[in-house]
Amino acid sequence: MRSAADNPGVGALPMTRAEMVARGWSECDVILITGDAYVDHPAFGVALIGRWLEKLGYRVGLLAQPNPENPADFLTLGPPRLCWGITAGNVDSELARLTVMRKRRRDDPYSAGGRAGARPRNASIVYTGCARRACKGVPVVLGGIEASLRRLPYYDYWTDRVRRSLLFDAKADILIHGMAERALAEFLQYLRDGRDWCGLPGTASLVKDGREFPDAVPLPAYEEIADPHPAGLRRFMEMAQLVERYHLTPNGTRALVQRCGNRQMALFPPAAPLSSAELDTLYNLPFTRRPHPRYAGRRIPAWDMIKHSLTTHRGCYGACRFCALRVHQGARISSRSHANIIAEAHRLVRQPGFDGTITDLGGPSANMYASECARDFDCRRPAGACVHPGVCRNLRVNHRALTALLRDVRAVPGVRHAFIASGIRCDLALLPGGTEWLRDLLRHGHIGGRLKIAPEHMLDGVLRHMGKPPVAVYRRFVELFKTLTRTAGARVSLREYFISGHPGCTTADMEELARCLKEAGLQPEQVQDYYPAPLTISAAMFYTGLDPRTMQPLYVARSDREKARQRSLLLGRRTGRSKNAIK
Repeated sequence: MRSAADNPGVGALPMTRAEMVARGWSECDVILITGDAYVDHPAFGVALIGRWLEKLGYRVGLLAQPNPENPADFLTLGPPRLCWGITAGNVDSELARLTVMRKRRRDDPYSAGGRAGARPRNASIVYTGCARRACKGVPVVLGGIEASLRRLPYYDYWTDRVRRSLLFDAKADILIHGMAERALAEFLQYLRDGRDWCGLPGTASLVKDGREFPDAVPLPAYEEIADPHPAGLRRFMEMAQLVERYHLTPNGTRALVQRCGNRQMALFPPAAPLSSAELDTLYNLPFTRRPHPRYAGRRIPAWDMIKHSLTTHRGCYGACRFCALRVHQGARISSRSHANIIAEAHRLVRQPGFDGTITDLGGPSANMYASECARDFDCRRPAGACVHPGVCRNLRVNHRALTALLRDVRAVPGVRHAFIASGIRCDLALLPGGTEWLRDLLRHGHIGGRLKIAPEHMLDGVLRHMGKPPVAVYRRFVELFKTLTRTAGARVSLREYFISGHPGCTTADMEELARCLKEAGLQPEQVQDYYPAPLTISAAMFYTGLDPRTMQPLYVARSDREKARQRSLLLGRRTGRSKNAIK
């Protein structure tokens, strides 16, 4: 095999035969199919995977948004020698098509020109079928966030029913869940060696009846959890709790086995997260950081938003029950080294069009960078226990590391501004070292006028259902922030995010939230309609109407009218500018 290193100066991964010929290839080892336009930037999952495999020596081709109605699109690069790798893209294909209120979207920021409809609905299923028809007998690997969240049977919001694992419906050979670099590399090695890949961490496979896995946890059968009657609803919640306990914990090490009809699926523990050195290697790869040349003259809105941003870490140990980040990226933080991020800042400055502003320096929550658990892999606490109901004493939050990183990014010649735009966690900012860090953000202008925080609600009962800290934490943070901004003489504001329609939140709760905000002089600009992301506990609450702590009935705003009513309570009277400027 040849890699990009054998042909210096090669640009983006090939999307045409001519580009393959330019590299001296007659065939590809792996062909990746994605529902996004191809942007060779590390913020796009398919670019990360493609460059990683290229680094390992594989010849990687890419088909971006092929037309399912045109079989020739899937043979543009010929058949792959080893396998197809299929992802719906950076976003769920149904959410890319419809809003939570089921209104058709007019654009898709991950498509050239922002054009809506370039990716099919249920893209993972559609692309897999097309690849199967194009090249019979070639293994198909399913991955990406759409597949990751559907690794098990899930409640499908769009059809209002429980569907089988995507592995069944897409008829792929294997499903890789989570951040796929390690699992995919191991799978390809097994495939080349002709070994049985069933059992690889980070994967799910269909298995023959009678095959056993030591220490596996049996899940309720699909037929039990798909039953919409009370007994079935209870079994669905029981399944969600088993998954949370044995699979989504920071150190989940047990396989899950489930029957569906006359077949059986085995879901294996998440692959070990990449080490800091491995992340450094990944982000050092020769990304062009630009859209593929085929899109010349056509704007890709998602790239415009992130092209001058730097990712510092991945993963999230938050307890937010509604959020898919931890489910997909993992419950442990993997951080890049200080030197590696600074080196990327130097490369970014040399990029054509860089205007001196790093638009975001962060990850899922900026102040999780370089944090770690004192017990590391020995921790056996449940998922989310790092920060809920309070911050665990074993959690080491390293505000000094982030302060030093921001200092050295500021010192890079050509960098005029470096903003923290991805948001922070208020509870972590209140820990020792957080005040000095916030003061440094204000002193050096890293907030850029607004700091994103996500209280989500202001009633403790609803916050408990969400897995969020109590409102007292938010209020303590706001008071600290006001004090620091007055001292620094900074004119900045907090940009609060709220969620309406979360399970357990009644219309009366939203009325009380609106009253609290009015008394505080706040006018929210960001209110998100709750969406039951597959595999999250909140989705199980939405579908079953049960409180997972007590298994008692729980209020759920199901109809569009109820959801619209809750949202309008916060936004219906909005006029003029936001009033939450802190002066």
